[in-house]
Amino acid sequence: MAFIKMKTRLLFSIFIFYSSLGFAREVSIPIEGKKLSGELNIAGQNKERVIFILSGSGPTDKDGNTTGAPGKNNSLKYLAEAFNKAGITTLKIDKRGVGASANAGIKESDMRFSTYVEDVKHWTKFLEKQGYTEIILVGHSEGALVATLAAPSKLVKGLVCIAGAGRPVPVILREQLKPKLPKDLYMVADKAILRLTEGKMVENPPPELNALFRSSVQPYLISWFQIDPVKAISEVQVPVLIVQGTSDLQISTKDAKLLHAGAKGSNLIMIEGMNHVLKAVKGDLPNQIKSYFDSSLPLHKELAVGVIDFIEAVNAE
Repeated sequence: MAFIKMKTRLLFSIFIFYSSLGFAREVSIPIEGKKLSGELNIAGQNKERVIFILSGSGPTDKDGNTTGAPGKNNSLKYLAEAFNKAGITTLKIDKRGVGASANAGIKESDMRFSTYVEDVKHWTKFLEKQGYTEIILVGHSEGALVATLAAPSKLVKGLVCIAGAGRPVPVILREQLKPKLPKDLYMVADKAILRLTEGKMVENPPPELNALFRSSVQPYLISWFQIDPVKAISEVQVPVLIVQGTSDLQISTKDAKLLHAGAKGSNLIMIEGMNHVLKAVKGDLPNQIKSYFDSSLPLHKELAVGVIDFIEAVNAE
């Protein structure tokens, strides 16, 4: 194990181990007296470029796996490995309260969407201190929006949104809830969504909706509901790639097209048969759900190739 000393205002710890794909470093940075952790895998000869991968919503770790789930899909782990095999360095992070960053969690009532964005900015400063001057942000699902909002950093040279929403969360949430809830309960949920969109708390949500609208999570929802993904991506000045699978049951091809239209000069890749966890899976809901917890399924073969081609094109500009 080697220890690296660096002159920086941000104190951090680095632990190095060797893998077949390069040197993988367990890295961490301090935030408000706590520690955020991730993995930096150094690959190839280009020591200036790094792909910074951001995971999706909920308790999803750096590898794309959900805490408490019955199995792992390893989607982001496999994606990072594909980039490493192509000679590109990657950074994956465990966000607050998840994985190796579990102790960096804060009270749910204090969380805001901007918290994740600010954390990403701290990580980009860390990468700058390591000598990286070409950061490509790759965000999956909710991570796509986090990456979009963090993209204005002077170090960010490209943005990749994979399975990112193109409509505000309230619109998508209503779309998802309507076919699943009884009509009377949906009406209650609809009113709750409207109230949160207006920046107001919802008092005493019914028990059936408490998991979604519990009082402690409402401040986070209010902050998230205010963001328009299309407006956000329209303000990004670096090259943008939008990637969407046609078998995704959570985010539609419509969302990808909206983001593509909003991001001036962006590239769009539609991957036939790729689902939300980036696997080649078609078919009914049970078959799809199984893939969320099955690490034996590889990534869709077109995904990494498409992203790498985009990155090489950005580098050639």
